[in-house]
Amino acid sequence: MEINQKQLEQVNDRIKALVKAESFYGKKLEEAGITEVHSAEDFKKLPFSEKNDLREAYPLGLMTAPESEIVRIHSSSGTTGTPVIIPYTAKDVDDWAIMFKRCYETAGITNMDRIQITPGYGLWTAGIGFQNGAEKLGAMVIPMGPGNTDKQLEMMQNLKSTVLCSTSSYALLLSEEIEKRGIKDKIHLKKGVIGSERWSAKMRERIATELGIELYDIYGLTEIYGPGIGINCKYNTGMHYWDDYLYLEIIDPKTGENVPDGEIGEIVITTLVKEGAPLIRYRTHDLSRIIPGECPCGSKFPRIDVIMGRTDDMMKIKGVNVFPKQIEEVLAEFKEISSEYQIRISHLDGKDTMRIYVESTGDVDFANLSKRIAERVKSRIGFTPIVKVVEIGVLPRSMKKTARVIDERYQ
Repeated sequence: MEINQKQLEQVNDRIKALVKAESFYGKKLEEAGITEVHSAEDFKKLPFSEKNDLREAYPLGLMTAPESEIVRIHSSSGTTGTPVIIPYTAKDVDDWAIMFKRCYETAGITNMDRIQITPGYGLWTAGIGFQNGAEKLGAMVIPMGPGNTDKQLEMMQNLKSTVLCSTSSYALLLSEEIEKRGIKDKIHLKKGVIGSERWSAKMRERIATELGIELYDIYGLTEIYGPGIGINCKYNTGMHYWDDYLYLEIIDPKTGENVPDGEIGEIVITTLVKEGAPLIRYRTHDLSRIIPGECPCGSKFPRIDVIMGRTDDMMKIKGVNVFPKQIEEVLAEFKEISSEYQIRISHLDGKDTMRIYVESTGDVDFANLSKRIAERVKSRIGFTPIVKVVEIGVLPRSMKKTARVIDERYQ
């Protein structure tokens, strides 16, 4: 989708602010000799920004508005390297709440809903993002934060929560606990707004069925406000994103060139009105595609497909490039196994080995199932993994994001 005239004007306004603040990107633009854009072609000449740039700006090098206007900071949830600190003005916080309110409305959530929020609060953008949007909507917020499953379920029953906000991993854990405790008839949930990690169609189906709810994928990242910049509608034909606040491109991750609408590539985001830390052509490393045409829901906001993985998800095993999504697609063909899996890669006796752990019920022949899965994976990726079938519930469950790929070669 080509950038339009109004968006170009907004980009020019942000460029002025970045140059004036002498931020890393302002300097990058001055070095490139570009301090204004007049066309889509001009825009495509602007340099990309990367997470490393943001890390190098630590602690407050991204601050583009005067400090007197900064009301909050957030930080990315990554556990490695220097953290990224994102400053917000009051308008940024309000804009984010407006976008999040739209997400709830797109999911058919109203001010009569009771929204139970389980993601973390603090420096992470999740909990407070879900809360600000729900308050802007006028709904009743139950700000639980993560963990303490007993308390979560007690509040869920007593307060008759109708909406669950969580990671897919925690939604699965809660659904299994509800089943185990036999309290499904005391749960009043109707919808789940799920974010922060990619999840398979199989996992989605399992959570929706076990909790008896409609599920909505929410998209966002700390660097670009946080969750709430996009969500799917009830037709589930991709996620609408708010192009009055953001301009999205899809590029070929290798060449950096834009790909045609409908083709898969890396999402690149430009913030059009952000004040505290505007970002221009920010490479997210998330893989998706722009969905052309109109949505059956009638919304004029454009759509991207669900996140299909990340450009840095790739594992090199025995000289072969493997993506977790390829394994996930093979596992989805086997009805005998649950949605949970774990991939462990190790280096033994001078060679790489890949072990895939899956869960199944006790009435299945584990040895036969292992053999069949190993054969299917080999036909897909070119080498045979070791497949181990374990009983349902053996693989770890998480209150945050579940680690599905553990590469022991570098530990």
